[in-house]
Amino acid sequence: MNSIFDQDLDKNPANYVALSPTGFVERSAEVFGDLPAVVHGARRYTWAQTRERSARLAAALRVLGVQRGNTVSVMLPNTPEMIEAHYAVPAINAVLNTLNTRLDAHLLAWQMMHCEAQVLITDREYAPVMREALHQLRTEHQRSITVIDVCDSEYTGDGETLGTLEYESLLLAHGPLARLDGPVDEWDAIAVSYTSGTTGDPKGVVTHHRGAYLNAVCNAATWTMPHFPTYLWTLPLFHCNGWCFAWTVAMLGGTQVCLRRVDAPAILEAMREHRVDHYCAAPIVHNLLIAAPAELREGIRQKVRGMVAGAAPPASMIEGMANIGFDITHVYGLTEVYGPAAVAVKRPGWAAESLSEQTRLNGRQGVRYPLQEGMTVMDAQSMVETPADGSTMGEIMFRGNIVMKGYLKNPTATAQAFEGGWFHTGDLAVMESDRYVKIKDRSKDVIISGGENISSLEVEDALYRHPAVVSCAVVAKPDEKWGETPVAYVELKAGAEVTAADLVAHCKALLAGYKVPRDIRFESIPKTSTGKIQKFELRSRIRSKTAFE
Repeated sequence: MNSIFDQDLDKNPANYVALSPTGFVERSAEVFGDLPAVVHGARRYTWAQTRERSARLAAALRVLGVQRGNTVSVMLPNTPEMIEAHYAVPAINAVLNTLNTRLDAHLLAWQMMHCEAQVLITDREYAPVMREALHQLRTEHQRSITVIDVCDSEYTGDGETLGTLEYESLLLAHGPLARLDGPVDEWDAIAVSYTSGTTGDPKGVVTHHRGAYLNAVCNAATWTMPHFPTYLWTLPLFHCNGWCFAWTVAMLGGTQVCLRRVDAPAILEAMREHRVDHYCAAPIVHNLLIAAPAELREGIRQKVRGMVAGAAPPASMIEGMANIGFDITHVYGLTEVYGPAAVAVKRPGWAAESLSEQTRLNGRQGVRYPLQEGMTVMDAQSMVETPADGSTMGEIMFRGNIVMKGYLKNPTATAQAFEGGWFHTGDLAVMESDRYVKIKDRSKDVIISGGENISSLEVEDALYRHPAVVSCAVVAKPDEKWGETPVAYVELKAGAEVTAADLVAHCKALLAGYKVPRDIRFESIPKTSTGKIQKFELRSRIRSKTAFE
């Protein structure tokens, strides 16, 4: 029923504009145009220059026929071109698909086919795998794609070009768009990112402009980031669109320092040279910094703040970062919630606790981001919230504006994920008395190694394709460096002979390198009376054995 407040008070261009993070780029170019925006080797771009380069890319893509709802795939490391794609593609209401640079050609081709990519922007370093992926795209999926090659100034290899268009020449050939406008409807898709999910089949997570805008704001609020931060790109920008930080830094008029390669000397040198004060990474990267020789940290006098997610950080990592003077914030999330959507907010009283107690408190997954409407732990069957007693297990669930639109071309999986009006994460946890959430187990058989998801079912499928394997199961093994690594339990057919090295070589031919299990154990696999493998028994077995290794 209409009220007096509905009469002659309609939306119009003066009082309503669709939320989109592209607006952050326009504002920083307008207000902070002379300030540094991107640093990459010898290259330096101000916010005015970054906005112009992004607007030139947007104009070029539009000439190539890219429009609302079309997909632009990118195979890029953390370079200025990757940042510009995050500004240009959404500006013309197209959909950005950031490809994981660690994937094999088969998966890359499948993803580009599935999201119906029209344009590919690719770095020369990845020419070998992308040449094969493009071949598969043409021959197996009967799909052609326009290729734009990036010849990065900091790449010293001999990678070939795959298309007829070169990135810098393309920018020079097109004048910049007048504005990076973004969508008319903030519900429009801004990106599609692929995740292993609960099965070996990748799922295309479709996110929208409204969610990206709000999560970018949340990042700043959660981290109390000031204006003009200097942010180091240690987190891959292909990972959940860099957790929305390309848009967060744009909002704050900060400087983004790019890295093609992530290792401790390069990170610490960049921190010293550019006075980096913020960075994000999976636990493995933080552990690299802890293990680095102390002399590599000399000269870093500014306060450095790190954000950790991707796997529950071990206590040794949190303590180690505190010991070297880096301030760590632990966040939790998934691709389906734009990266981090929960944070272990540090309460003032925690500073008075012992280091071990601070580590325990900071190691929890925490509470919802301020602009996420709901996060709780529920019984997945009854959809009743579990008591905040620290012991009753349930599933972590989210609801609100920082939740995906759904899974591309997969209505069944979308309906299951949103059953009961909440997004089901598949992560099992307890809620403690202060309502901070702590993960206890994973209901989905996904192993998080170095911040990357590995589907145990995909690895098992590869093992089963070896003629000697009769039964196998893959579970996560705790690892100080990677967080988790896959360990495979294998039973062989009667009379068959094969070594662990043979199976590793077999898997290398079928899987991306980081998915290959290096630890293969020829042991009996526990099963129920109906033959179902009892993975919880294997997880218990691996935990007990790891304790003595």
